[in-house]
Amino acid sequence: MEVILLERIETLGQMGDVVNVKPGYARNYLLPQRKALRATEENRHLFKEKRVLLEADNLERRQEAEKVGGKLDGLSVTLIRQAGEAGQLYGSVRSHDIADLVREAGFAIDRRQVQLSNPIKSVGVHDVMVELHPEVSVTISANVARSEDEAKIQAKTGKAVVHLEDEQEQREAETAEEAQAKETDIFEEGADEDSADEEAAGDTDAPPAGDQDEETAG
Repeated sequence: MEVILLERIETLGQMGDVVNVKPGYARNYLLPQRKALRATEENRHLFKEKRVLLEADNLERRQEAEKVGGKLDGLSVTLIRQAGEAGQLYGSVRSHDIADLVREAGFAIDRRQVQLSNPIKSVGVHDVMVELHPEVSVTISANVARSEDEAKIQAKTGKAVVHLEDEQEQREAETAEEAQAKETDIFEEGADEDSADEEAAGDTDAPPAGDQDEETAG
């Protein structure tokens, strides 16, 4: 189905472009959201007549989005979820979960503006894009943790708590290995010294070659 875009669509084109899309995508999204018109001759003429007004309206909405974006950009929202020791969530965090918290923070957005390619399924700090306007997007952080304390740690470090635990275990293992290697070196050095002492003692106890000859002659 051919449609005329009434605003910029990242995957399709700019305002005024006539593009061919799947009928379901047009009927279920583009047309109901007033992002496009069917590319009929009547609508082509209508768009030409109203293009100036549409562009002015788009500019106004973009400027408003930029103002909101300046305040929203960098916002961090915290989501407490149950998760296993490896950090995998018992469930997932979806766009509507994040949108609810952004609205609680005072920003009027809906879940369709939260750009999640896939639901979040692990603890940690996840960057999430929010589209405020076809030409204005900002990035916020979704801090997904098992508790408020872990969320604070993740906010400070930028890393999932489970990763920190793994690193701690690794450091402890490396420290143990180093200690064991040091003990081995000390033991081997001690063994070498004992061996050297035994050899030196053996050389001292042995009679000189001349004394052996005299005893044999006697």
